[in-house]
Amino acid sequence: MKHLLILAGLLIISQMITAQNGNVFETRTVKSEILKAERKYSIYLPPCYDETDRSYPVLYLLHGSGDDHTGWVQFGQVQHIADKAIASGSAGPMIIVMPDANTGKRGYFNDVKGDFNYEDFFFKELIPHIEKTYRVRSERRYRAVAGLSMGGGGTIFYSLHRPDMFAAAAPLSASTGSWSLEQYKERMNNRDGVSESAIEQHYKRHSIEGIINNASEEELKQIKSIRWYISCGDDDFLYEGNARMHITFKKNEIPHEYRVKDGAHTWTYWRMELPLVLEFVAKSFMQH
Repeated sequence: MKHLLILAGLLIISQMITAQNGNVFETRTVKSEILKAERKYSIYLPPCYDETDRSYPVLYLLHGSGDDHTGWVQFGQVQHIADKAIASGSAGPMIIVMPDANTGKRGYFNDVKGDFNYEDFFFKELIPHIEKTYRVRSERRYRAVAGLSMGGGGTIFYSLHRPDMFAAAAPLSASTGSWSLEQYKERMNNRDGVSESAIEQHYKRHSIEGIINNASEEELKQIKSIRWYISCGDDDFLYEGNARMHITFKKNEIPHEYRVKDGAHTWTYWRMELPLVLEFVAKSFMQH
């Protein structure tokens, strides 16, 4: 009898621990007509997702260059960190979507040649798929975006291009595209059949200063309404672009948190920052 009670107690404890854990599905797919392919993504579903009919806010978490949708799962320890943040109360339950931007062509933006429009896929196909497939709150105030390096650049420009879509943006060690027009033309000089005017238009669309300086009063108001968290290590080779973004935001009175901390362009830094990102975006989802 005593052994049965002990076993029952262990079973209850095991069930309680399991109930506090979310689930990560490493590879799910969505069919893309825009990219003419099946696109992969990973997704984190918070604890008790399957036990209630509650809908949740969503964070789109973007990987860096050289990784894919599994980067935040394998190296970023997203499940462990999210479970811990939710259990401690520093972040509320949320769904975290990690799309693949490393198949076909690498990157989060529409190609200058117009033949691989990943950004169109993200907004027109991926987000609608997620909101149709999972219990996601679809209002802007319950949607955020974050990412590291190349994904930090995606975070910045998705938010600047579509400030009506996100309540919060958290670029980490971001690739900010802080080059001149001439440098940009040199980067594009191997693109056969692309006109100089097309390159200039592409440049303007991926220049932080250019977007902000040319924004209408209403667009600038929306950009200012996003809660921004910008973080970069003091030994990161992308520090200059992040510092310039901070200065541009300060000059244009765009509220933001800017953090420079001990660290480099490494997973050690991004794992350290992820709990803070989850706490930051969770506050964006709350009523004040």
